[in-house]
Amino acid sequence: MSNRAINFTKMQGIGNDYVYIDCFKQELNEDLSDLTRKISDRHFGVGSDGLILIMPSENADFRMRMFNSDGSEAEMCGNGIRCVGKYVYDKGLTDKISVSIETLVGIKVLDLTVVDGSVSLVKVDMGEPILEPQKVPVISNGEKFVSQTVEIEDEEYFILTCVSMGNPHAIAFVDDVNQVPIDKIGPKIEKFKIFPKRTNVEFVRVVNRGLLEMRVWERGAGETLACGTGACATAVAGVLNNVSDRKVTIKLLGGELHIEWNENDNHVYMTGPAEIVFDGVYYV
Repeated sequence: MSNRAINFTKMQGIGNDYVYIDCFKQELNEDLSDLTRKISDRHFGVGSDGLILIMPSENADFRMRMFNSDGSEAEMCGNGIRCVGKYVYDKGLTDKISVSIETLVGIKVLDLTVVDGSVSLVKVDMGEPILEPQKVPVISNGEKFVSQTVEIEDEEYFILTCVSMGNPHAIAFVDDVNQVPIDKIGPKIEKFKIFPKRTNVEFVRVVNRGLLEMRVWERGAGETLACGTGACATAVAGVLNNVSDRKVTIKLLGGELHIEWNENDNHVYMTGPAEIVFDGVYYV
């Protein structure tokens, strides 16, 4: 049986790396979950936090589908969608510097900063944060889930704030993000019984009201160098807990994102870089 060649581009947004496939130019007949697991493997595949497909859309300029490295499909990816913006402009699929992208949680609008014919920064309108527990989702009787003490295991307590940016996040403010045993605690919170769809988990240190330091355990991927929706959710949680301003820099392992929770329209705006790492061919 002969191998089939799939053209791809490896991209990263502050260290959150994905394999991108242009579905305008090639059709995928493979089981996408299986393909994602294989292509994401850092030893036997290309190596990535997941797979993102760039596709035609009837409702926007482009459509993206995003899969975590474990093969599960996710609703949205903040760092991933910035790279989509760079891809479609740099690869000549559009000449627009304001681009609409269809996702599983609606259409997102990207504003592209172009320098010498190439996109250097992307600002994403991430929409309004979702705070109602049943929509996050998190099991709770309250109107919001802010600074709630949760017993993960016997005598193991975390104070969590839950926010959805189209996908669920649980934010824990800690004294030192480097002292958190994230490989041990992350999966416990991710799969805890109050999260019916599991959750992403952010551990956050308040440096000052304009700067937060964050590590993230991503649902379906484990610890990653960055998470755009997680940074947005963290900024919202910072305001809800009165520890940060509405404009804040989030420092992640892979770099920095600038987040604004706008008071006028209630939308969260994320600005950060996107980079092409390399183009290649993957043989199925």
